[in-house]
Amino acid sequence: MRILLYLISIIAANVVTAKFAPLNVGVFIVPMGTLLIGATFIFRDLVQNQYGRNKTYVFIAIALVLSALVSFLLGDTLLIVLASALSFAVAETTDTEIYSRLKLPMAWRVFYSGLVGGILDSAIFVVIGLSPLGAGFLPWEAVPFAIAGQVIFKTIIQGLGAVILGFVNNQSNKNVLSN
Repeated sequence: MRILLYLISIIAANVVTAKFAPLNVGVFIVPMGTLLIGATFIFRDLVQNQYGRNKTYVFIAIALVLSALVSFLLGDTLLIVLASALSFAVAETTDTEIYSRLKLPMAWRVFYSGLVGGILDSAIFVVIGLSPLGAGFLPWEAVPFAIAGQVIFKTIIQGLGAVILGFVNNQSNKNVLSN
């Protein structure tokens, strides 16, 4: 089930991003799929908990191919597909490695690894895919606001996920102790 949630969240993020206009929150520009990207990091961490780091890389590779294929089929240019794939590969790999190395409770590992992964994902995608360096959808003046908007929303989602995971883990520990 964890793998399915991970893969579906990635595909859904691509579909939502392609089908809905970005959200403008003040000066921030936030693609609608960003709300799901924060969740993908959490689902990937759950996959890693169950299957281990090495097998997780197999699922990341499958997710990368699915993401690129869906993005292309939805009409994204090859440059956008490439930027998405590159940002995905770097962010997911970084998240995986940080999550593996932190010696903290799961909720904190999810939050910190997702925070770094989200920053990298946002910065790489916006600069390579959307800036004048890439497809040119955003002027340079808008690039920092696009990156910041994505990071803020991904961080909120990851924070909520970490709180929920922390609560669930605490409840599970209490149930184990009471039995």
